[in-house]
Amino acid sequence: MDSAVSSEPRLTQGFFARDTVTVARDLLGRRLVRNLGGERLSGLIVETEAYVGESDTACHASRGRTPRTQVMYGPPGRYYVYLIYGIHCMLNIVTAAEGEPEAVLIRGLLPREGVERMRRLRGGAPSKRLADGPGKLCQALAVDRSLNGAPVESDELWLEEGVGVPPKRILASPRVGIGYASEEDQQRRWRFHLDPAYISTGR
Repeated sequence: MDSAVSSEPRLTQGFFARDTVTVARDLLGRRLVRNLGGERLSGLIVETEAYVGESDTACHASRGRTPRTQVMYGPPGRYYVYLIYGIHCMLNIVTAAEGEPEAVLIRGLLPREGVERMRRLRGGAPSKRLADGPGKLCQALAVDRSLNGAPVESDELWLEEGVGVPPKRILASPRVGIGYASEEDQQRRWRFHLDPAYISTGR
């Protein structure tokens, strides 16, 4: 995949004001960029999951509007950052229309810029393990709840067009870590990830 380090056109709110499952798929290959004290850290998105509102028992909004989920009911193109186990932050982006509490979880990145800084933030983790999970990527990019509710147009954290991904290289599977959801929702193939062979070869 992409080996260039460059600033590309940014994604705007309109990109996220669409069907959530479509957005989750379309985010693969996009570049997530963090400005950390003037240093640019980035990676290509290689794994996402869609969560589609109050009817989806795997979604936080299935419990209705709460202080925690309030941002999900707002306009699309906002970050929804929450804490699990009191330790790990999870980065989501609100999607669909305002009032429809839907979001996409960013589950994995392929580091591209600022890799040494990411490694320090991750306590010396090897490159292949820097951002291969939602908690890891937040740690690698120093994403915390201070970004909860921030727009994707923020100059602290934003997304760029990245690289085009052939549809045949996008894999779909059931979401993970949602044992509390209904059996039907557990089986929905709303987790999207790039074919590992494509990540390594770009073909």
